[in-house]
Amino acid sequence: MSRAVGVASGLHVLTLTPFFPSDQNEVSGCFVAEPIEQLSQFGVGSSVIAASPIYYPRKHSSSSAAAEWVRYPQIPGNLGLSSAGKLLYARLLGRIRQLHSVKPIDVIHAHAALPCGHAAALLSRRLNIPFVVTVHGLDVFNNCHLAGIPAAWRRKVSVEVYGAARTVVCISGKVREILKTGTPSETCSTIVYNGVDPSLFSPNPAAGGQFDPEILIVGTLLPSKGHELLLRALGHLRPSFPQLRCRVIGEGPDHARFETLVRELGIGQQVEFVGRQSRSEVAEAMRRCSVFVLPSRNEGLGCVYLEAMSSGKPVIACQGQGIAEVIEHGKNGWLIPPDGLEQLLQGLSVLLGSPELRTRIGAAARRTILEKLTLSHQAQQLASIYRKSVA
Repeated sequence: MSRAVGVASGLHVLTLTPFFPSDQNEVSGCFVAEPIEQLSQFGVGSSVIAASPIYYPRKHSSSSAAAEWVRYPQIPGNLGLSSAGKLLYARLLGRIRQLHSVKPIDVIHAHAALPCGHAAALLSRRLNIPFVVTVHGLDVFNNCHLAGIPAAWRRKVSVEVYGAARTVVCISGKVREILKTGTPSETCSTIVYNGVDPSLFSPNPAAGGQFDPEILIVGTLLPSKGHELLLRALGHLRPSFPQLRCRVIGEGPDHARFETLVRELGIGQQVEFVGRQSRSEVAEAMRRCSVFVLPSRNEGLGCVYLEAMSSGKPVIACQGQGIAEVIEHGKNGWLIPPDGLEQLLQGLSVLLGSPELRTRIGAAARRTILEKLTLSHQAQQLASIYRKSVA
C-alpha cells in the first residue's frame, strides 16, 4: 500500500501526484517530496501515491523518498490528458477505499489538475473526502500551448477541478493571477511558495576567490529556459573575463542544438554540459559558482532560484515570472527582461566584476530564504490549509 508517515493523533493526508522521485530519477518531483518530510512536525501524517501512465516504464520508490507507484491507462500524449483523470480514478478507487478503511484519510492533496486533480475530485465525491490541488506552472488550464478541441476539453476539466477543490494552491501570485482569469469568482485559491532546505543549500564558508569565476545554470534543456541567451552572452564576455566558465546542469531535447551553438560561438573551452545531477551535486555546484543564471521565459516560480539564493549566490532571472515576487532587483538578486541580451551582459559584467557586490547580494538572498522560504515555512502553510479544509 502507499507510504504512510506521521503521528497517530494528527491529520492523515493522501498525496496524489505525477511528480515524485523514483528509482529512475531521484531528482524529479523533489519539490513535492521534500515538504512532505516536514509535515510531521506540524501534526500531519502522509501517504503518497505517485501516478504514471501505463506506457511509461514501471517506476519504484527511490532510496530518498518512498511512495506507491501506480500505473494507469491513458491515451498517449496531450490528446488523452482530459480523460486520464477518470481512468486514474478507476484504477485507484479500490486502493483508496482500503487505505481509508485502515487509516481514515482527512484530506487528499493532488498535484496538477490533470490527471491527479481530476481523479481526486472524483474520489472526493465518491468517498466524501475534501481535496486541495496545487498548480505548479503557468499552464494553469493545461492548454499545453496548443489550440483546438482537445485543448478546450482539458481547459473545461481543469476549471471543474479547481471549482470542486476546497482550495487551489498556487506556487506564486503570477500563477494565481492566471487562475483567476479563467475560473469563477467563488473559486478559492491561496499562494504557497515552494520552500528550500537551508542546510542542504547553504553557503560555502570557504568561498572568496578560490575558484575561477563560474556561471551556473540548472534546468531542462529547452528554448524557453534561456540557455541560448546565456551562451550568446558568454561569447560577448570572453574578452573581458577569459577565465570565466559556465556549468550547465540538466537534460533535454535541445542538448545537441546548444552544443552546436557553443561550437559556433567558439566557447567550447568555457562551457561544460554535465547532464542530470543529484541533489547533493547540485547543492555543491551552487556553493562553488559565482553567479546563478536562468533567464527563463516560462516560470511559475522556479525552485532552483530559491536553492541558489539559499546558497548565498546572486541570481539572475527574468522579470514577469513568479520569481520576480521574491527578488528585489539589485538587493537580493538581479532581474532582466525576457530575451534581454544587453541587460544580461550588463548584469553579468557588474556582478562578475565586483566580488563585494556578489557577497552582499548573496547574503541578502540567503536572509530572504531563512525569513520566509524554507521547507518548514512551506509545510506549516500546507498544514494550515489541510486543517481549514476539514473544518
